[in-house]
Amino acid sequence: MYCREIDNSWDFRDVDTKEYTHCYHSYPAMMIPQVARTLINNYKPIDKCDLLFDPYMGSGTSLVEAALANINAVGTDLNPLARLIAKVKTTVYDIRVLEDEFCEMQFRFPLFSYDRIKNKDFSRISNYSYWYSEESLLRLSYLSQLISECSVNQDFFNVALSEVVREVSFTRNGEFKRYRMSEEKVKTYHPDVFRLFEIKVWRNLNGLREFKAVVPNVSVDICDFNSTVEIPNSAIESESVDMIVTSPPYGDSRTTVAYGQFSRWANEWFDFENAHNLDSLLMGGGRTRQKLFLAESIKKELEQIAEIDTRRYYEVVSFLNDYWFSIQNVANTVRPGGVVCYVVGNRNVKGVQIPLDYFTAETFERCGFCHVITLVREIPNKRMPSKTSPTNVCGAKVDTMSNEFIVVLKKNA
Repeated sequence: MYCREIDNSWDFRDVDTKEYTHCYHSYPAMMIPQVARTLINNYKPIDKCDLLFDPYMGSGTSLVEAALANINAVGTDLNPLARLIAKVKTTVYDIRVLEDEFCEMQFRFPLFSYDRIKNKDFSRISNYSYWYSEESLLRLSYLSQLISECSVNQDFFNVALSEVVREVSFTRNGEFKRYRMSEEKVKTYHPDVFRLFEIKVWRNLNGLREFKAVVPNVSVDICDFNSTVEIPNSAIESESVDMIVTSPPYGDSRTTVAYGQFSRWANEWFDFENAHNLDSLLMGGGRTRQKLFLAESIKKELEQIAEIDTRRYYEVVSFLNDYWFSIQNVANTVRPGGVVCYVVGNRNVKGVQIPLDYFTAETFERCGFCHVITLVREIPNKRMPSKTSPTNVCGAKVDTMSNEFIVVLKKNA
């Protein structure tokens, strides 16, 4: 099978993961910038590296690192919030203009009153009175109004607002899924909406200053295509990509990291498309009863899961079907001699660990790549739930992925 090499230098313990624009917005299961940066530095093709592609970009970590390394980049994600964050993180704004716009907003904060709020309709937000106090909703609406009235750079300020929308809700701290805090805490929870917004904007402006001081003039394109279905030639031409640095989902969003639930606060607030059913649209979100992929590397594990729980088996198969199709499409974009770096996790299903690193390497090999190395790193910082319920039995929790597997491959010439 594919040799794994444990290298503690990839753990990056106690590093600053919020450098530059990486500080902008929290996001589930983010690849830390040091991993993307080191992969680019150590494994980019020697002859040339003009274009990096991230087919599951999330909040855009690899795109920021590509820009810092003077490499043009393209990223895609089905999550509207992810696209918003990635776009803002890779945009070099005029800081003086942002500061002037922000000052105008701050000047209007004390003018807040019920009569000044233009939009008091919150019906786009599911069960809004359960998740928010009326005061928070009104102040959030006033902030949205100020952003639209005071700024031509609305995306920049909406990224800060997105975090505030989640933080002032009654959701429990540290949760990706939507769990309401206790009634006792609800009664005493009175967040300062405007102050939180100021803190986010100041933080983001500082990150932008750092980024702008060092980033070269490169092109970063943010897309919304689904790599499982196709990669449009208009976005990325066949065999045009020099390097891929990415961290794909480890399983479907319903049973692993709930990207849709985490993003639903902002996606509903901004009235983005598919805000309510995003998880069902992501990889493995659809259900099938037919195995479409070819793979010997995880045959034993799939047989074990099928013996234990047929329904869970087909959930895993549905995800792997989508992942298999995605890899084939991604492989077609890479030029001969190009390098692929996939940072994956091996999840547990019904007590059976699925070696997604083996599956990834095998699938790329079937597409004309050769395996270079698989590096194993511990996850000291990655924002993920520390325990999951792999048997889907309430209260039955085990440690989730404590290691990541960095699969590096090169396309045959």
